[in-house]
Amino acid sequence: MKRLLLAVLSFTVVIGLFGPTFAQTAREDIRVVVVVHGAAADPFWSVVKNATDQAATDLGVQLEYRAPDTFDMPLMAQLIDAAVASGPDALIVSIPDATALGSAIEGAVEAGIPVFSINSGSDVFQELGVLRHIGQTEYEAGLGGGRRMAAAGGTKGLCINQEVGNVALDLRCEGFSDGLGGNVEVLAVSTDPIEVQNAVIAALRDDSIDAVLTLGPVGGIPTLEALRESGKAGNILFGTFDLAPDLLQGAIDGEVSFLIDQQQYLQGYLSVMTAVNFVQYGLLPGNEVILTGPGFVTPENAEQVISLSAQGIR
Repeated sequence: MKRLLLAVLSFTVVIGLFGPTFAQTAREDIRVVVVVHGAAADPFWSVVKNATDQAATDLGVQLEYRAPDTFDMPLMAQLIDAAVASGPDALIVSIPDATALGSAIEGAVEAGIPVFSINSGSDVFQELGVLRHIGQTEYEAGLGGGRRMAAAGGTKGLCINQEVGNVALDLRCEGFSDGLGGNVEVLAVSTDPIEVQNAVIAALRDDSIDAVLTLGPVGGIPTLEALRESGKAGNILFGTFDLAPDLLQGAIDGEVSFLIDQQQYLQGYLSVMTAVNFVQYGLLPGNEVILTGPGFVTPENAEQVISLSAQGIR
């Protein structure tokens, strides 16, 4: 009886925090705001946006999607503050830099807005009061990529990071380095494809580099071009995070060793679905981290997913 009473009191606390209107909120009245760090024009984040839009349509809720045009943490914090001020029923955020965004996210929690995180933030979301994280664990994904390259004979690596300071991307490089055996150089670049291509061409003048990892299509596509221009495409181990039609075709052609798939469509879709079910019914998945990856797409199975990538789903 004592345990039952504690359980009832615990459930009452949850209702007290987020309001007693779970079953009274009509779907069409629910408004969810998404604030992420990646621009919708980015091939990776366009898939996330497609997923959130589709989930909102399927569930019959209102959705607003906001993101800075470039990796800009002060601006993203402002976008979160503006979203909180608008009083949404739920907020979905990515957390690439908890130091820069923590205050804004905690402000949302203090305002009684249920917050969910996607993509980045698996290591910090709980301490900020975020209810659930939907994504992959970044260090382990990079570690898996490094181990694959080490098993294929890689000894010296290059990790191309287009957003140094984004904790999730830094963790990917760290995992890659550990998986490969520690001999990895991090090449800091911007999101400008010409700059990435030129920087990689210059770095590849070091003939001892035999393994290259990029952290998303924004770096992966120009890196593939750099490998081609350097005459090293297909002759050097090349892996990348996330999918894009050009990179999948590179795998089919034997130029890309693997693509690490975190299934970002699921990140967008499941985050909206999770938020809506919490707002309406007070329901939450049992696992605090809802894993969407990593999975590995290789030359053997790339053909199966390339059409879905072209549709903005994979």
